[in-house]
Amino acid sequence: MDELDRQILDILRRDARTPYTEIADEVGTSEGTVRNRVERMMDDEVIERFTISTRTGNVKSMIEVSVAVDVDTKRIAERMAEWEEVDFVWMVSGEQDVVLVVDAADTRGVNDLITQAREQEEVVSTKTRLILDEELG
Repeated sequence: MDELDRQILDILRRDARTPYTEIADEVGTSEGTVRNRVERMMDDEVIERFTISTRTGNVKSMIEVSVAVDVDTKRIAERMAEWEEVDFVWMVSGEQDVVLVVDAADTRGVNDLITQAREQEEVVSTKTRLILDEELG
């Protein structure tokens, strides 16, 4: 990945629907170059998916999960990624091992996910943070 790829990714992070022609104008290259680079980054799994951000009144939160020392963190993270209201699963360093980024209809939905996480045999503890506001850069 070079500087041009990073510029393209930065624009797509702000708005994944930005037309390739607009991206090309902004970074000073052709639309074909942008298209080819995005396709290559998708093939190389640098770009995993395109997503949207909504302002639906839902409750967004981060559920931080600690697992037992002998647990395959990747395996439990992949399992949790399948849960319906989970937008992202991050494997992280620090006190917690996995962070679930959740978009639930209400606090009951968040609480249900906390309970679901705690019911996993590998989970030692959870910590939850409600996301009060977000700014897209």
